Amino acid sequence: MAGPQSFDPDRDVIDGPLDGPIDGPTDGQSPEEAARTLADLPPDQVAQVLASLPHDEAIAVAARLAGTAHERAGDPSGDDAAEQATESAAADIDATIDELLEAAPAVLESSRTAAEAVAFLVQSEAVADITYIFIVDNDTLVGVVGMRDIVLAKPGQPLAEIMVREPFAFKSGTGVDVAVRAALARHYPVYPVVDGEGRLLGCVRGWQLFQRVVVEVTGQAGAQVGVSREEQVNTSILGAFRMRHPWLQVNLLTAFAAAFVVSLFEDTITQIVALAAFLPVLAGQSGNTGCQALAITLRGLTLGQLDEYPVGKLLRKEVLLGALNGLVVGVVAGLAMWLYARYSGEPNAVMLGLVILVAMVGACTGSGIFGVIVPLTLKRLGADPAMASSIFLTTFTDILGMGLMLFLASAILL
Repeated sequence: MAGPQSFDPDRDVIDGPLDGPIDGPTDGQSPEEAARTLADLPPDQVAQVLASLPHDEAIAVAARLAGTAHERAGDPSGDDAAEQATESAAADIDATIDELLEAAPAVLESSRTAAEAVAFLVQSEAVADITYIFIVDNDTLVGVVGMRDIVLAKPGQPLAEIMVREPFAFKSGTGVDVAVRAALARHYPVYPVVDGEGRLLGCVRGWQLFQRVVVEVTGQAGAQVGVSREEQVNTSILGAFRMRHPWLQVNLLTAFAAAFVVSLFEDTITQIVALAAFLPVLAGQSGNTGCQALAITLRGLTLGQLDEYPVGKLLRKEVLLGALNGLVVGVVAGLAMWLYARYSGEPNAVMLGLVILVAMVGACTGSGIFGVIVPLTLKRLGADPAMASSIFLTTFTDILGMGLMLFLASAILL
């Protein structure tokens, strides 16, 4: 028999399930299959299963639950309801935990006995919604008791003796983003919420926080290129135009900056025509390297990993990765330039290949740095670090990559 379930704040996961072991109703299943399986279970068991899954799997399954539930119910408005829920969650992703608060379904004093707790559960109309019994003294949260603790306790044993003292709880006013990080670290199915004096206000269910993670992560993909989180597939043309077009104007201005840098070396390109063919190659490789670093940095910001992982260490990592990737890609690009220059009859084919190699290493190294600095700078300035980061990143990498290649060519070959 599984041991008693506890709500120990020093542990990352709950010790055991509520109604017997979950050897995983979702074991070996895809996220879609797992969502269909969980759609038949009560909400508390769904939350329990999600809490037992690894982070990435839980998020993937939670993202498909709403649509699966509507499909099972045969609700023709399911898509609209799911979309409305997503819009609502996206609109207040920066809200506080209080907006997810619900009344705690089971609250007892610490002086009550295990037998009285069982009687309370039997008489409760919402027993299916009860995951923990929250223990209070004078309305102050002092402990938490799991269902197995009740079952295994002696009937006359006071709840004060079997409860987990000083359980983890959210304070009223905690931001949703902070709560999401706590949920990812702990994976509890239910979290109590208290005020500044420790008085129990209610609880928040873990699956609701998983939904917020899904909204935030899916919203980032569009935000990086200037697509608003509020835009959906059924957004009107005029509405989508108003959301997207301003960022395209910003992109146009930054593109002019890159074009200006290239124009400074017009004479170099005129004399060494082979360089023109490799400008998009260099820009593409350095841009992709920067986007990879950007994605990792945004993920770290979203999940709170950069609170513990030093930014300097991340920068050193991206510098090394950029240099290594630039070296390997640069060797291939340098050989291609050498062959192209020889075939085109360009003099100094070897030096042109060397210029491409050095420029590729420098551009990829710099783009890795920009991939870290751009989102962190936007966040420090009070802007959304995901919003249009790639627009600025592309400009910086283009200027660095193409400018470095043309400068080296001018300095060495002319």
